[in-house]
Amino acid sequence: MPDLTELKFAFLEEPPFCFAGASGEVSGCDVELARRLGDMLGLASFKPIEAEFAELLPGLVEGRWTMTTGLFVSEERRQLVDFTRPIWALQDGLLVAKHNPRGFRGYQSIAEDRTALIGVITDQVQHLTALHNGIAPEQVRTFATQADAADAVASGAVHAYASVAMAHRGYLTRRPDMPLGLVEVPPIEKQPSAGAFAIAKGNSALLRRIDACLDELVGSDWH
Repeated sequence: MPDLTELKFAFLEEPPFCFAGASGEVSGCDVELARRLGDMLGLASFKPIEAEFAELLPGLVEGRWTMTTGLFVSEERRQLVDFTRPIWALQDGLLVAKHNPRGFRGYQSIAEDRTALIGVITDQVQHLTALHNGIAPEQVRTFATQADAADAVASGAVHAYASVAMAHRGYLTRRPDMPLGLVEVPPIEKQPSAGAFAIAKGNSALLRRIDACLDELVGSDWH
């Protein structure tokens, strides 16, 4: 295991996984799990570092942080970093205008409406999922953050924003003022996918210790 004294944890502003409260303290289900890991590993401190999605994996490779918030596991990403054991499995959803005026039912209904535009976060897996479900490349718009994509739906710049359904629920809970709603993507279009924390390659001892802690934590009463 590397000589670590501090767990530097890269996160996105994406409730309920990670978010900063009014006092500035960072919380959320991924954050609390990572913070508990730091305690179990005997590290002196836990340092959350906010980043944009496109920075997460490069930041690991460059040594800017120790671990990232949970990410969907893919073979392409495994070429760059290592993943812990899964910490969740989640279904996709679409953030749409309130009352879903275009009647979207999932990715394929957007593909059928060639005037519809869909927003995704740069480098997130929903971009490829949209294309695999028949959405044309010219229908896709990319954004850096959850807030940017949600604002685009609210303003009508795009007609839906694809991400994890739970992330959309978390956003709507914290922003009930936004004229938005949620459409869950049916399993026939996308099965729930597993996500895990990511760490830099070459840290096999650290990975084994993290996985041992996660085996104890995930699914426990505390979790």
